[in-house]
Amino acid sequence: MKSYSETLSNIYSGRPSSHQLYLHEKILCLPIGDISINTTEKSFSILGYACEEGVKRNQGRIGAVNGPDAIRKQLGKLPNHLPNEVNVLDAGTVNCADRDMETAQQHLSESIFQLLQKNHFPIILGGGHDMAYGTYNGLKKHVSKSETIGIINFDAHFDLRSNLDGDNEIVNNSGTPFYQIAQDCKKEGTPFKYLCLGVRKDANDPTLFETARELDAQYIMRETFRIQFHNELNAWINAFTSSVDHIYVTIDLDGFSSAYAPGVSAPSPMGFTPDVVLESLKTIMGSGKLRVLDIAELNPDFDLDNQTAKLASSLVHYILHDLP
Repeated sequence: MKSYSETLSNIYSGRPSSHQLYLHEKILCLPIGDISINTTEKSFSILGYACEEGVKRNQGRIGAVNGPDAIRKQLGKLPNHLPNEVNVLDAGTVNCADRDMETAQQHLSESIFQLLQKNHFPIILGGGHDMAYGTYNGLKKHVSKSETIGIINFDAHFDLRSNLDGDNEIVNNSGTPFYQIAQDCKKEGTPFKYLCLGVRKDANDPTLFETARELDAQYIMRETFRIQFHNELNAWINAFTSSVDHIYVTIDLDGFSSAYAPGVSAPSPMGFTPDVVLESLKTIMGSGKLRVLDIAELNPDFDLDNQTAKLASSLVHYILHDLP
């Protein structure tokens, strides 16, 4: 398997029109090396992360490797309300060759850095949540060392598992990315700024809550992460965004209730709802600090009527149309 593959334009299809009424007529597929620096118009670049090795190592249901294309297929069918001057490109997919997740994460980081340097807003489609380590490092390489990055994770899980196994060997997986980031921050003497929205007790063992406390991670439990508390949630999110220079948002689809997202690596009916995520995203985007976003853990093998892929594509559609 090649570590990078271009996206074929026919992955995006839908109802035809003569006025770019649908996104499949708007999205332009280009190799990442052919994407030019943008100095004027707003530009988005979609990038796939076809890797399920981290999920496999974390004893999850495999199938997430096919997540990026499943989202693309649903995204192309959605209506296009964007002005002509807004560019939406597809920059291809980073693949996990020979189960080498660490190299895939590095390639993802480099690709995101390239897109940010060209003044594009990257939207990454996964793939296991181990993608977060690559996404974060791509943004970190782009911004000044004196500036702080805040991570906002929509997720039932902290993903703060230690990457040391019983023999003190380092084994990274889809449950360790934010722990890895925290350890890097500790080594570099930089703050670890992390807010997890939708955490559930039935999805995290006691040691993970203890790790969150030790790392001074902020989190909001699922019982509070509800649309009826949107005023309080917006206040907490605004307080977090005001404390950092840049925001990286990561959405783990297994945080949603399986009523909305059955096709994920770790489904549960106890998850959160799309409305509270959309309200929170609106607040985050209003900060003007959002720099990159990824969507993790789509598993098409277990999806029902493409429901989870449609949810993911609708989230991308919302970002494309509402990011200031």
